[in-house]
Amino acid sequence: MRVLIADDEPLARARLQALLRDCAGAELVGSVGSARAALEALPVLKPTVLLLDIEMPGVDGLALAERIARLTPPPQVIFCTAYAQHALRAYELKAADYLLKPVRIERLREALERARRLHAESAAARPHLSGMVRGMRQRVPLDEIIALLADDKYVTVHHSGGTLLIEDSLRTLEQTHPERWLRLHRSCLVPRERLLGLNTLPDGRIVAQLAGSTLQPEISRRNLASVRAWLRNP
Repeated sequence: MRVLIADDEPLARARLQALLRDCAGAELVGSVGSARAALEALPVLKPTVLLLDIEMPGVDGLALAERIARLTPPPQVIFCTAYAQHALRAYELKAADYLLKPVRIERLREALERARRLHAESAAARPHLSGMVRGMRQRVPLDEIIALLADDKYVTVHHSGGTLLIEDSLRTLEQTHPERWLRLHRSCLVPRERLLGLNTLPDGRIVAQLAGSTLQPEISRRNLASVRAWLRNP
């Protein structure tokens, strides 16, 4: 299992890293100190498990878990916190487990095993898009998609492994998974969890900053208000 740690306390991150070395099958792929850093790391590192603190400056762990639950499939979240009072909310968010600090190795192993089983069940039903690449049909899981850009006849799927042409319209894709896509302009959809922020170019155009990609699609004036609303309250 690929494990990412998100905790604003360096000592807490160091302790979890040490414990993970004694957990068979667990591979530490990253350790970050904020919710925003975790959001940026998720599409790049692709962890299967997120060891997540709750009380962090800025966006807290519960709000982060609510946002990444929209990923397909999401990483399994194991909360690691000093506070017991958030347990009910954590399980409402379908957390794999809830560990109290200081985390004990036995409980961490149990939580990781539970997360492994849940991830396997989720991955078995992983949704995807299917299209053509150099005359051959290829499937791309939805969680690897960076952006959908339409032209006159096809939609180009930009994903972590390259591009793919599909015949589905943006409107059809938007209606099939309305909770997943955010429209930037009439010819562009992006996964909501990929949107990190906005950049204003010297010529006044506003473009999107997307996690895990240098692609910066333009945002139309018509859609700018809804995009900003999403960034304020995802």
